[in-house]
Amino acid sequence: MFNTNGFHPEGSLIDTSENKYFLRNQQNLTEAFLQGRILEGRASVCTAAHDLILDLGCMKGIIPRSEGAIGITEGSVRDIALISRVNKPVCFRILSFEKDASGASVAILSRRVVQEECLLNYINTLTPGDVIPARVTHMEQFGCFVDIGCGIISLIPIDLISISRIAHPSDRFYVGQSIFAVIKSVEQGRITLSHKELLGTWAENAGEFSVGETVGGIIRSVENYGVFIELTPNLAGLAELRSSIKIGQHTGVYIKSIIPEKMKIKLIIVDCFDADYPPTPPCYRITAGHMDHWLYSPSCCPKIVETVF
Repeated sequence: MFNTNGFHPEGSLIDTSENKYFLRNQQNLTEAFLQGRILEGRASVCTAAHDLILDLGCMKGIIPRSEGAIGITEGSVRDIALISRVNKPVCFRILSFEKDASGASVAILSRRVVQEECLLNYINTLTPGDVIPARVTHMEQFGCFVDIGCGIISLIPIDLISISRIAHPSDRFYVGQSIFAVIKSVEQGRITLSHKELLGTWAENAGEFSVGETVGGIIRSVENYGVFIELTPNLAGLAELRSSIKIGQHTGVYIKSIIPEKMKIKLIIVDCFDADYPPTPPCYRITAGHMDHWLYSPSCCPKIVETVF
């Protein structure tokens, strides 16, 4: 596993026995404060002043707006970054304990401090080709946004999610899903991620199928010369055109031939139908370490499909 130096996407700590121990009572919270522990709690309210209120179980926690995220005070990060954390896990370090107007103890927390340390000691050490854990936060037509550590967000462009092209990232992921990604580029401090390189080569994926089998698939593209059907996220085959089919439909397909030297799989559609199946969890071939080069195409194929990090 790649060394994250103890920094993880938000939501990774909240249900751990260690986190629960420190939130059990004020004495344990004080212990966490003295040790400088990173903890997580669920944000219950974002006030009109954009302070985050956390229910820590044994007491209330407050993350002042200025401590809510890197860039909030400077204006490079908008307040929606705080508002959108309501009812979700939030990482923090305890700054102090104070008394509220009623005399009850309140913990003053900082998420910004944790993010700064995450940037310095983890994210700024990443280089293209590093494989890291991530968690899906939200999706747009153009790509999937993921938390790569302590609420710091990066993008997987839609064309880098898989070899098989999809209409929307929700065809592949769901919000809150824990995934892996690989650093595609680092430019002016901005990290772009890729995902397809972790899902296996053409040969690895094609090796899961045999001529003569009838298997399931998803219609991903309908062209005037045929229908592209996804067998796995990194493998698609081509079938002849058929009337009344739609992109996104599920299919049963007969495997007519597998041709490694052309990177082709010829299919015959047996049936196609509408179904609201959830995205299949990724089957990762790589979940750790570093990649300098990834070759998708088989050695016998003259067409080269590769990624150089």
